[in-house]
Amino acid sequence: MLRALALAVLSLLCADFTQAQAKLSVHWEELTAAHFRSAIQQSQGTCLLPFGILEKHGPHLPLGTDLIDVRHAALAAAQQEYAVVFPEYYFGQIFEARHEPGTVAYSAQLQMALLQETTDEMARNGCKKVIIVNGHGGNEHLLPFFAQSQLEKPHDYVVHVMGLIGPPPGAPPTKTQVDMHAGETETSTMLISRPDLVHMDRANNESGADQARLKLPDTLYTAIWWYARFPNHYSGDGSAATRELGESRMNAWIEAIVQATRAVKADQTSLQLQNEFFEKARHPLETK
Repeated sequence: MLRALALAVLSLLCADFTQAQAKLSVHWEELTAAHFRSAIQQSQGTCLLPFGILEKHGPHLPLGTDLIDVRHAALAAAQQEYAVVFPEYYFGQIFEARHEPGTVAYSAQLQMALLQETTDEMARNGCKKVIIVNGHGGNEHLLPFFAQSQLEKPHDYVVHVMGLIGPPPGAPPTKTQVDMHAGETETSTMLISRPDLVHMDRANNESGADQARLKLPDTLYTAIWWYARFPNHYSGDGSAATRELGESRMNAWIEAIVQATRAVKADQTSLQLQNEFFEKARHPLETK
């Protein structure tokens, strides 16, 4: 009788523990210190760092469009495959929009230093697998370089970068040819993440046409290329946006983050190889 009672109590405690785990918030900032410890355990040390920016998005979208969209996708993905999601992060590369109001462009040195200290602090708190989820095109060069720079000196954690994804198979076709920034696609995704911040009636207040003011070979890169093509910091036509397109793109993004998170959780090799590399790098003449 006593044994049966003890087993019943133990079963209830296990059920309560499982329920408490299931209810853990995915938001880093919402967790108590005790819950954070449990969250790190439940996530297997896997944390998402959604990386946005503050910049003009045409005449009709909010400055934080990239930040809002990537947070929406990361939080939704973490609900499906548990991970701890870092708070809003917008300290990236956006020099090309410094002429527009509301843009916050930090120095290149600060961008790298702050990101390094952020991932270091995440790791110190148990995030040994950091996935930086990019939501801003201007970071597509910065973030791979940051990830590569992790081999400069030893770290007890691994940084992964998830870049922007393209249209999924079977996605609704876009109606516009120019669609790089605040245009049909990006406006459509905002209709999913924060429709209340989309001002469709203003989408045609400015031109998002490519002005093609530089005549240089495709083999050359120059920093002013974006301004030369899109001086209004608007590329495309946001008025063509639809919720159907937004749902397709956002759902594909969420699923991609879920799959990336599962792969990183299952990976037991990256840190092992990273440690092996650091050891060999200390004694390069002994490398066979």
